[in-house]
Amino acid sequence: MVEPMTVQVAQRGVVVLPKALRQEYGIRPGDRLTLLDLGGVFVLSRRPSEADALADRISGALAEEGQTLEGMLRALREERERYAAGDPGVS
Repeated sequence: MVEPMTVQVAQRGVVVLPKALRQEYGIRPGDRLTLLDLGGVFVLSRRPSEADALADRISGALAEEGQTLEGMLRALREERERYAAGDPGVS
């Protein structure tokens, strides 16, 4: 199991990555990282986020079918709520 590491937020929100991580992954000054906020759980990735491009592609495909991304997300939330409530009709 990977041991958690503690970092401290300095002035202006600066967070220093531990040297061992920077060395292991070849992270150098000036490198760009993607920060994802997953409901208060922060994930740093060396890869650029593809979420915006994916959302644009999904939105375009839904528009071609006369649907909206908001409508799809609303339906997804409803399905999750039914699933959480133990609705037997939800697989």
